[in-house]
Amino acid sequence: MKFKREDLPVGTPVVGMVGGGQLARMTQESAIALGIQLRVLAEGETVSAAQAVADAPVGDYRDPGTVRRFAAETDVVTFDHEHVPTELLRALEAEGVKVRPGPDALVHAQDKAVMRQRLDTIDAPAPAHQVVASKADIEDFAKRIGGFPIILKTTRGGYDGKGVWVCTSAEDPVVDEAFATKVPILAEEKVDFVRELSAIVARSPHGQAVAYPIVESVQRDGICVEVTAPAPGLDPDKAAHAQQTALKIAGELGVVGILAVEMFEARDGRLLVNELAMRPHNTGHWSIEGAVTSQFENHLRAVLDLPLGSPAARAPYTVMVNVLGGDVEDMHLGLLHCMARDPGLKVHFYGKSVKPGRKVGHVTAYGDDLAEVRERARHAAAYLTGTIDE
Repeated sequence: MKFKREDLPVGTPVVGMVGGGQLARMTQESAIALGIQLRVLAEGETVSAAQAVADAPVGDYRDPGTVRRFAAETDVVTFDHEHVPTELLRALEAEGVKVRPGPDALVHAQDKAVMRQRLDTIDAPAPAHQVVASKADIEDFAKRIGGFPIILKTTRGGYDGKGVWVCTSAEDPVVDEAFATKVPILAEEKVDFVRELSAIVARSPHGQAVAYPIVESVQRDGICVEVTAPAPGLDPDKAAHAQQTALKIAGELGVVGILAVEMFEARDGRLLVNELAMRPHNTGHWSIEGAVTSQFENHLRAVLDLPLGSPAARAPYTVMVNVLGGDVEDMHLGLLHCMARDPGLKVHFYGKSVKPGRKVGHVTAYGDDLAEVRERARHAAAYLTGTIDE
Protein backbone atom coordinates (compact mmCIF):
# COMPACT_ATOMS: atom_id res chain seq x y z
CA MET A 1 0.00 0.00 0.00
CA LYS A 2 1.39 3.37 -1.04
CA PHE A 3 1.92 5.76 1.87
CA LYS A 4 -0.46 8.73 1.89
CA ARG A 5 -0.44 11.04 4.85
CA GLU A 6 -4.07 11.95 4.34
CA ASP A 7 -5.06 8.33 4.92
CA LEU A 8 -3.71 8.35 8.49
CA PRO A 9 -5.93 9.04 11.51
CA VAL A 10 -6.02 12.71 12.45
CA GLY A 11 -3.00 13.79 14.48
CA THR A 12 -0.86 10.73 13.74
CA PRO A 13 2.81 11.69 14.14
CA VAL A 14 5.10 10.65 11.29
CA VAL A 15 8.70 9.89 12.22
CA GLY A 16 11.23 9.35 9.45
CA MET A 17 14.23 7.15 10.24
CA VAL A 18 17.14 7.23 7.83
CA GLY A 19 18.57 3.72 7.53
CA GLY A 20 16.89 0.36 7.27
CA GLY A 21 18.87 -1.78 9.69
CA GLN A 22 17.78 -3.71 12.75
CA LEU A 23 17.57 -0.56 14.89
CA ALA A 24 14.84 0.81 12.65
CA ARG A 25 13.18 -2.62 12.61
CA MET A 26 13.04 -2.73 16.42
CA THR A 27 11.86 0.89 16.57
CA GLN A 28 8.81 -0.12 14.53
CA GLU A 29 7.44 -2.24 17.37
CA SER A 30 7.37 0.76 19.70
CA ALA A 31 5.96 2.98 16.96
CA ILE A 32 3.05 0.60 16.43
CA ALA A 33 2.21 0.56 20.14
CA LEU A 34 2.19 4.37 20.30
CA GLY A 35 0.23 4.84 17.10
CA ILE A 36 3.19 6.54 15.43
CA GLN A 37 3.68 6.16 11.70
CA LEU A 38 7.32 5.17 11.17
CA ARG A 39 8.80 5.84 7.76
CA VAL A 40 12.15 4.31 6.84
CA LEU A 41 14.58 5.37 4.13
CA ALA A 42 16.00 1.96 3.32
CA GLU A 43 19.15 0.86 1.52
CA GLY A 44 17.27 -1.87 -0.33
CA GLU A 45 13.84 -3.47 -0.64
CA THR A 46 14.72 -6.47 1.52
CA VAL A 47 16.85 -4.93 4.28
CA SER A 48 15.93 -5.58 7.89
CA ALA A 49 13.52 -2.70 8.54
CA ALA A 50 11.98 -2.75 5.06
CA GLN A 51 10.59 -6.19 5.90
CA ALA A 52 8.72 -4.73 8.90
CA VAL A 53 7.81 -1.19 7.79
CA ALA A 54 5.27 -0.92 4.98
CA ASP A 55 6.16 0.98 1.81
CA ALA A 56 9.71 1.88 2.84
CA PRO A 57 11.24 4.04 0.11
CA VAL A 58 14.64 2.92 -1.14
CA GLY A 59 17.31 5.52 -1.65
CA ASP A 60 20.80 6.83 -0.99
CA TYR A 61 21.08 8.70 2.31
CA ARG A 62 23.93 10.75 0.80
CA ASP A 63 21.76 12.16 -2.00
CA PRO A 64 20.20 15.56 -1.10
CA GLY A 65 17.16 15.12 -3.33
CA THR A 66 16.35 11.68 -1.96
CA VAL A 67 16.66 12.78 1.66
CA ARG A 68 14.63 15.97 1.03
CA ARG A 69 11.77 14.02 -0.54
CA PHE A 70 11.82 11.59 2.34
CA ALA A 71 11.88 14.37 4.96
CA ALA A 72 8.91 16.10 3.31
CA GLU A 73 6.70 13.13 4.31
CA THR A 74 7.60 13.38 8.00
CA ASP A 75 7.22 15.51 11.12
CA VAL A 76 10.75 14.76 12.29
CA VAL A 77 13.79 12.98 10.89
CA THR A 78 15.99 10.69 13.00
CA PHE A 79 18.54 7.97 12.33
CA ASP A 80 19.33 4.26 12.34
CA HIS A 81 23.00 5.17 11.72
CA GLU A 82 25.24 8.26 11.88
CA HIS A 83 26.46 8.36 8.29
CA VAL A 84 24.24 11.04 6.70
CA PRO A 85 26.57 13.90 5.63
CA THR A 86 26.62 16.71 8.19
CA GLU A 87 26.29 19.44 5.56
CA LEU A 88 23.14 17.80 4.17
CA LEU A 89 21.54 17.73 7.61
CA ARG A 90 22.45 21.38 8.19
CA ALA A 91 20.77 22.26 4.89
CA LEU A 92 17.63 20.39 5.95
CA GLU A 93 17.52 22.24 9.27
CA ALA A 94 17.94 25.56 7.47
CA GLU A 95 14.91 24.63 5.36
CA GLY A 96 12.81 24.05 8.49
CA VAL A 97 13.05 20.26 8.79
CA LYS A 98 13.17 18.93 12.36
CA VAL A 99 16.32 16.81 12.53
CA ARG A 100 16.81 14.99 15.84
CA PRO A 101 19.51 14.72 16.91
CA GLY A 102 20.53 17.82 14.99
CA PRO A 103 23.70 17.99 12.90
CA ASP A 104 25.57 20.09 15.48
CA ALA A 105 25.10 17.25 17.97
CA LEU A 106 25.37 14.33 15.56
CA VAL A 107 28.76 15.42 14.21
CA HIS A 108 30.25 14.33 17.55
CA ALA A 109 29.16 10.76 16.81
CA GLN A 110 30.30 11.02 13.19
CA ASP A 111 33.78 12.42 13.73
CA LYS A 112 35.95 11.12 16.58
CA ALA A 113 38.35 14.05 16.42
CA VAL A 114 35.50 16.54 16.75
CA MET A 115 34.14 14.46 19.62
CA ARG A 116 37.44 14.43 21.49
CA GLN A 117 37.98 18.17 21.03
CA ARG A 118 34.49 18.99 22.30
CA LEU A 119 34.57 16.60 25.24
CA ASP A 120 37.88 18.12 26.30
CA THR A 121 36.13 21.48 26.69
CA ILE A 122 33.62 20.03 29.16
CA ASP A 123 36.19 18.00 31.09
CA ALA A 124 34.68 14.64 30.15
CA PRO A 125 37.21 11.96 31.18
CA ALA A 126 38.90 10.37 28.17
CA PRO A 127 42.02 8.44 27.12
CA ALA A 128 44.96 10.59 26.05
CA HIS A 129 44.54 11.41 22.36
CA GLN A 130 45.93 13.33 19.39
CA VAL A 131 45.20 13.60 15.67
CA VAL A 132 48.25 12.28 13.80
CA ALA A 133 49.26 12.86 10.18
CA SER A 134 52.67 11.16 10.02
CA LYS A 135 54.85 8.50 11.57
CA ALA A 136 56.71 11.28 13.38
CA ASP A 137 53.41 12.39 14.96
CA ILE A 138 52.78 8.83 16.10
CA GLU A 139 56.26 8.57 17.59
CA ASP A 140 55.85 11.89 19.42
CA PHE A 141 52.43 10.92 20.79
CA ALA A 142 53.68 7.57 22.07
CA LYS A 143 56.61 9.26 23.83
CA ARG A 144 54.25 11.78 25.42
CA ILE A 145 52.03 9.12 26.99
CA GLY A 146 54.78 6.70 28.02
CA GLY A 147 55.29 4.52 24.97
CA PHE A 148 53.66 1.92 22.75
CA PRO A 149 51.31 0.20 22.16
CA ILE A 150 48.76 2.83 21.20
CA ILE A 151 45.44 2.74 19.36
CA LEU A 152 44.89 4.25 15.90
CA LYS A 153 41.37 5.04 14.71
CA THR A 154 39.84 6.52 11.60
CA THR A 155 38.00 9.65 12.68
CA ARG A 156 35.04 8.80 10.45
CA GLY A 157 33.35 5.65 9.23
CA GLY A 158 34.60 3.02 11.67
CA TYR A 159 32.25 0.61 13.46
CA ASP A 160 32.26 -2.87 15.02
CA GLY A 161 36.05 -2.88 15.21
CA LYS A 162 36.57 -1.64 11.64
CA GLY A 163 38.92 1.32 11.31
CA VAL A 164 40.69 0.54 14.61
CA TRP A 165 44.25 -0.76 14.95
CA VAL A 166 46.62 -1.62 17.79
CA CYS A 167 49.95 -0.02 16.92
CA THR A 168 53.20 -1.30 18.45
CA SER A 169 55.65 1.15 16.82
CA ALA A 170 55.78 3.94 14.27
CA GLU A 171 56.99 1.32 11.76
CA ASP A 172 54.16 -1.11 12.47
CA PRO A 173 52.48 -2.10 9.15
CA VAL A 174 49.12 -0.98 10.56
CA VAL A 175 50.36 2.63 10.34
CA ASP A 176 50.46 2.46 6.54
CA GLU A 177 47.12 0.66 6.56
CA ALA A 178 45.55 3.43 8.65
CA PHE A 179 46.95 6.27 6.55
CA ALA A 180 45.90 4.46 3.36
CA THR A 181 42.26 5.05 4.30
CA LYS A 182 42.77 8.75 3.42
CA VAL A 183 40.71 9.60 6.50
CA PRO A 184 42.22 11.66 9.35
CA ILE A 185 43.65 9.37 12.02
CA LEU A 186 43.24 9.70 15.77
CA ALA A 187 45.86 8.22 18.08
CA GLU A 188 44.74 7.24 21.57
CA GLU A 189 46.18 5.78 24.73
CA LYS A 190 45.68 2.01 24.92
CA VAL A 191 43.74 1.84 28.15
CA ASP A 192 44.42 -0.96 30.60
CA PHE A 193 40.79 -1.62 31.46
CA VAL A 194 38.93 -4.05 33.67
CA ARG A 195 35.81 -4.04 31.53
CA GLU A 196 33.71 -1.94 29.17
CA LEU A 197 30.60 -0.15 30.35
CA SER A 198 27.80 1.67 28.57
CA ALA A 199 25.73 4.58 29.85
CA ILE A 200 22.54 5.14 27.88
CA VAL A 201 20.43 8.25 28.36
CA ALA A 202 17.46 9.75 26.56
CA ARG A 203 16.97 13.52 26.21
CA SER A 204 14.09 15.53 24.76
CA PRO A 205 14.19 18.97 23.06
CA HIS A 206 12.90 20.73 26.16
CA GLY A 207 15.70 19.22 28.26
CA GLN A 208 14.01 16.35 30.09
CA ALA A 209 16.48 13.49 30.41
CA VAL A 210 16.51 9.99 31.91
CA ALA A 211 19.38 7.56 32.51
CA TYR A 212 19.25 3.77 32.16
CA PRO A 213 21.19 1.51 34.53
CA ILE A 214 24.87 1.28 33.62
CA VAL A 215 25.55 -1.97 31.78
CA GLU A 216 28.62 -4.12 31.25
CA SER A 217 29.39 -5.05 27.65
CA VAL A 218 31.70 -7.76 26.36
CA GLN A 219 33.43 -7.14 23.04
CA ARG A 220 35.07 -9.77 20.86
CA ASP A 221 37.01 -8.74 17.74
CA GLY A 222 35.47 -5.30 18.07
CA ILE A 223 31.90 -6.63 18.12
CA CYS A 224 29.61 -6.51 21.14
CA VAL A 225 28.68 -10.08 22.04
CA GLU A 226 27.04 -9.76 25.48
CA VAL A 227 25.47 -7.12 27.72
CA THR A 228 24.60 -7.44 31.42
CA ALA A 229 22.25 -4.97 33.10
CA PRO A 230 23.08 -3.63 35.56
CA ALA A 231 26.87 -3.95 35.44
CA PRO A 232 27.65 -6.54 38.15
CA GLY A 233 29.59 -5.33 41.15
CA LEU A 234 29.82 -1.72 39.98
CA ASP A 235 30.19 0.65 42.92
CA PRO A 236 26.95 2.69 43.22
CA ASP A 237 28.89 5.96 43.36
CA LYS A 238 30.80 5.04 40.22
CA ALA A 239 27.55 4.02 38.48
CA ALA A 240 25.99 7.36 39.41
CA HIS A 241 29.09 9.18 38.13
CA ALA A 242 28.84 7.35 34.80
CA GLN A 243 25.16 8.31 34.47
CA GLN A 244 25.94 11.92 35.37
CA THR A 245 28.73 12.01 32.78
CA ALA A 246 26.38 10.75 30.07
CA LEU A 247 23.65 13.22 31.06
CA LYS A 248 26.17 16.07 31.05
CA ILE A 249 27.41 15.12 27.57
CA ALA A 250 23.83 14.90 26.27
CA GLY A 251 23.03 18.34 27.65
CA GLU A 252 26.25 20.05 26.56
CA LEU A 253 26.04 18.64 23.02
CA GLY A 254 22.29 19.27 22.69
CA VAL A 255 21.48 15.63 21.96
CA VAL A 256 17.83 14.77 21.28
CA GLY A 257 16.94 11.09 21.42
CA ILE A 258 19.07 8.25 22.71
CA LEU A 259 22.74 8.81 23.52
CA ALA A 260 24.97 5.83 24.26
CA VAL A 261 28.27 6.65 25.96
CA GLU A 262 30.63 3.69 25.81
CA MET A 263 33.23 3.78 28.59
CA PHE A 264 36.27 1.96 29.87
CA GLU A 265 36.48 1.08 33.56
CA ALA A 266 40.25 1.41 33.81
CA ARG A 267 42.31 -0.74 36.14
CA ASP A 268 43.39 2.42 37.97
CA GLY A 269 39.76 3.25 38.75
CA ARG A 270 39.12 5.86 36.08
CA LEU A 271 35.95 5.87 33.96
CA LEU A 272 36.96 7.00 30.46
CA VAL A 273 34.68 7.89 27.56
CA ASN A 274 35.48 5.73 24.53
CA GLU A 275 32.73 6.26 21.93
CA LEU A 276 29.42 8.08 21.45
CA ALA A 277 26.36 6.90 19.52
CA MET A 278 23.28 9.10 19.03
CA ARG A 279 20.66 6.49 18.22
CA PRO A 280 19.37 3.29 19.82
CA HIS A 281 22.42 1.18 20.58
CA ASN A 282 23.34 -2.50 20.78
CA THR A 283 24.11 -2.14 24.49
CA GLY A 284 20.50 -1.00 25.04
CA HIS A 285 18.71 -3.94 23.42
CA TRP A 286 18.27 -5.51 26.85
CA SER A 287 15.77 -2.72 27.62
CA ILE A 288 13.10 -4.15 25.30
CA GLU A 289 12.17 -6.73 27.92
CA GLY A 290 14.37 -5.60 30.79
CA ALA A 291 13.30 -1.98 31.34
CA VAL A 292 9.95 -0.30 32.01
CA THR A 293 10.46 1.75 28.83
CA SER A 294 12.73 0.45 26.07
CA GLN A 295 15.40 2.60 24.47
CA PHE A 296 13.40 2.44 21.22
CA GLU A 297 10.23 3.83 22.78
CA ASN A 298 12.15 6.55 24.60
CA HIS A 299 13.93 7.50 21.39
CA LEU A 300 10.56 8.02 19.70
CA ARG A 301 9.20 9.91 22.70
CA ALA A 302 12.26 12.14 22.73
CA VAL A 303 12.30 13.08 19.04
CA LEU A 304 8.57 13.91 19.25
CA ASP A 305 9.14 15.86 22.50
CA LEU A 306 6.79 13.63 24.46
CA PRO A 307 7.37 12.97 28.19
CA LEU A 308 10.02 10.29 28.61
CA GLY A 309 9.25 6.91 30.13
CA SER A 310 10.87 5.27 33.13
CA PRO A 311 14.23 3.61 32.35
CA ALA A 312 14.10 1.48 35.50
CA ALA A 313 14.98 -2.21 35.28
CA ARG A 314 12.14 -4.73 35.62
CA ALA A 315 14.32 -7.48 37.10
CA PRO A 316 17.48 -7.64 39.20
CA TYR A 317 19.47 -8.85 36.17
CA THR A 318 18.95 -8.90 32.42
CA VAL A 319 21.45 -10.45 30.01
CA MET A 320 21.40 -9.88 26.25
CA VAL A 321 23.59 -12.02 23.99
CA ASN A 322 24.02 -11.23 20.31
CA VAL A 323 23.37 -14.03 17.84
CA LEU A 324 26.20 -13.90 15.32
CA GLY A 325 26.25 -15.70 12.03
CA GLY A 326 28.14 -18.98 11.88
CA ASP A 327 27.73 -22.31 10.09
CA VAL A 328 23.96 -22.67 10.63
CA GLU A 329 22.04 -20.92 7.87
CA ASP A 330 18.50 -21.56 9.17
CA MET A 331 18.54 -20.43 12.78
CA HIS A 332 14.80 -20.89 13.13
CA LEU A 333 15.52 -24.61 13.39
CA GLY A 334 16.82 -23.96 16.88
CA LEU A 335 13.71 -22.21 18.20
CA LEU A 336 11.91 -25.41 19.21
CA HIS A 337 14.72 -26.46 21.53
CA CYS A 338 15.40 -22.98 22.95
CA MET A 339 11.79 -22.12 23.64
CA ALA A 340 10.96 -25.53 25.12
CA ARG A 341 14.03 -25.41 27.36
CA ASP A 342 13.41 -21.83 28.52
CA PRO A 343 9.85 -20.45 28.26
CA GLY A 344 11.08 -17.12 29.69
CA LEU A 345 13.62 -16.60 26.92
CA LYS A 346 13.08 -13.80 24.40
CA VAL A 347 14.43 -14.18 20.86
CA HIS A 348 14.79 -11.41 18.27
CA PHE A 349 15.78 -12.15 14.67
CA TYR A 350 16.57 -9.26 12.32
CA GLY A 351 15.53 -10.77 8.99
CA LYS A 352 19.13 -10.96 7.81
CA SER A 353 20.83 -13.72 5.87
CA VAL A 354 23.52 -15.50 7.85
CA LYS A 355 27.12 -14.47 7.29
CA PRO A 356 30.05 -15.31 9.59
CA GLY A 357 30.25 -12.77 12.41
CA ARG A 358 27.19 -10.83 11.28
CA LYS A 359 24.67 -9.71 13.88
CA VAL A 360 21.54 -11.57 12.85
CA GLY A 361 19.63 -11.39 16.12
CA HIS A 362 19.84 -11.41 19.89
CA VAL A 363 18.43 -13.30 22.85
CA THR A 364 17.46 -11.91 26.24
CA ALA A 365 16.96 -13.56 29.62
CA TYR A 366 16.18 -11.96 32.96
CA GLY A 367 15.77 -13.01 36.57
CA ASP A 368 17.13 -12.86 40.11
CA ASP A 369 20.25 -15.04 39.79
CA LEU A 370 22.96 -13.60 37.53
CA ALA A 371 24.76 -16.90 36.91
CA GLU A 372 21.52 -18.60 35.90
CA VAL A 373 20.40 -15.71 33.69
CA ARG A 374 23.75 -15.63 31.91
CA GLU A 375 23.71 -19.38 31.34
CA ARG A 376 20.23 -19.22 29.84
CA ALA A 377 21.10 -16.42 27.40
CA ARG A 378 24.47 -17.87 26.43
CA HIS A 379 23.03 -21.34 25.91
CA ALA A 380 20.30 -20.07 23.61
CA ALA A 381 22.69 -18.00 21.46
CA ALA A 382 25.12 -20.90 21.23
CA TYR A 383 22.38 -23.36 20.26
CA LEU A 384 20.89 -21.08 17.59
CA THR A 385 24.29 -20.63 15.97
CA GLY A 386 25.11 -24.34 16.14
CA THR A 387 28.01 -23.93 18.57
CA ILE A 388 26.33 -26.47 20.82
CA ASP A 389 23.68 -29.08 19.98
CA GLU A 390 22.09 -29.92 23.31
